[in-house]
Parts: sequence; C-alpha cells; structure tokens
Amino acid sequence: MRITRNLRIWAGAPLAAAALIALGAGTASAAIPINKPMTGKATYYTDAGYGACGTQINASTQLLVAVSHTWWTTANPNNDPLCKGIAVKVTYQGRTITVPVKDKCPSCDSTHIDLSQPAFATFAPLGQGVINGLSWQFVKTGLAGRTIPLTDPITGSTIGR
Repeated sequence: MRITRNLRIWAGAPLAAAALIALGAGTASAAIPINKPMTGKATYYTDAGYGACGTQINASTQLLVAVSHTWWTTANPNNDPLCKGIAVKVTYQGRTITVPVKDKCPSCDSTHIDLSQPAFATFAPLGQGVINGLSWQFVKTGLAGRTIPLTDPITGSTIGR
C-alpha cells in the first residue's frame, strides 16, 4: 500500500509541473496589452550587438525599440512573447511609426520606451534627449514586420487603427 501511494505521488509530480509551465506560458502571452494605448516618454539609445531577443541589432542605424523590463515575462528573453511578432506603434505630434521590439530597457518604467536613434529622430532632434507625452501601444506584426490589423469578431470592424 505504501509503495503504491508513493508511486502515485511521484507519477503525479511531472504532470503538476507540466500544468504549471503551461499556465505560466499562457500568462506570459496575456501580459502584453496588445492595442492598449499608453502615454509616456521616450529616450533613445545606440547599442549594437545582440538585443534581448537574441538577434543582432544596431540601435544607431536600425528602426527598433527596447521596452521596459517590466513587460518581459520569461527567464530567457529569447523565448519571450515580446520577441515573437510584437512591435510598438508610436505616435507623437501627428507622426506615427511602428518599430519591432528587439531589446529590453532595464532602467525604463512600464510607460517609458527606449527608441533606436533613427526612430527617435523621426519625432524630435537627438539633442532633446527625452520626448514626454507621446502615445504608444503594443501591436502584433507579421513575419515581414507588417502590422496585422485585428478584427472585432462581432462587428467585423478593424480594432486599434
């Protein structure tokens, strides 16, 4: 009897661990508020090398964004949902650009984004250093980096445009 109960406990442990991993993965994806407008600030950076998503970046020449460490949900950022077709749509003074998430900003709070140098220059001179009061939102992109419009399943209208 004792052996059977111990075997049941040992056999159930992997199932419980798998369930916790599956729940954690679902939560990570849900943590990114897709198409939810936010107001905050932007700075810029010029790092080159490997970004948090594990790909080569050059923030001095490429259009990209580093988002706050608070939005990252996995221990290995290469596997984070942010690295799987997520971009940031940024709007300021009538101009809008959409830039892919390629990096993590360790010093940014949740409404602060760190744009690459050319992305920042779209909105303000680099000497300004900080842009306050811009709006931005996470959006899903296709494999080619195009924004995918989301459709309301009830009305059929496009969401977040």
